[in-house]
Amino acid sequence: MTHPHIVGIDFSLTSTGMATGLGWCEKTGRDGVTKLPLRNRYQTLNYLVSAIIALTNAERADLVLVEKLVFNRQDGGRGGAGERSYLYYRTVGTLAEVGVPVVEVPQATLKTYALGKGSGSKGEIVDSVARRLPMFHTGGNHDMADAAILAAMGADYLGHPLTAMPKAHRAALDKVTWPGVTR
Repeated sequence: MTHPHIVGIDFSLTSTGMATGLGWCEKTGRDGVTKLPLRNRYQTLNYLVSAIIALTNAERADLVLVEKLVFNRQDGGRGGAGERSYLYYRTVGTLAEVGVPVVEVPQATLKTYALGKGSGSKGEIVDSVARRLPMFHTGGNHDMADAAILAAMGADYLGHPLTAMPKAHRAALDKVTWPGVTR
């Protein structure tokens, strides 16, 4: 039986975590993006979009899951909010244009799938991936661990779970707005 090509992406300017439903995970990013001159910033962000799509082969994915983009309203745009937003929407838009179904997963839902509850630390998620999904070698990187959880959720939703997950964890699948993807 052929396994679907599932991709999980956790966006970050310096450490975007990426994973596939086959147990592969990696990260990409660049330090100092927000300090680059505008033209160089734009070019760098477009390079990162291309790298994310190429490294994951996302344009050929059956399903892509991304951690929902959320901003703190009080930060006033500090911390690369605009740049991260561009990275997110440019990647999602590129995939949408070629017909790849993309699903946003709120952080609490990702944590529910990983931990059985909607809250927990980054370290707890890394530990959960190491324990439940050892095929993903994250090296303790929380962005890669989040991407691995997203990929595992997508594989589970499409009927190809990467591991047996407890009922409390799988309840997260019911909280996601899934596209019309054939299960």
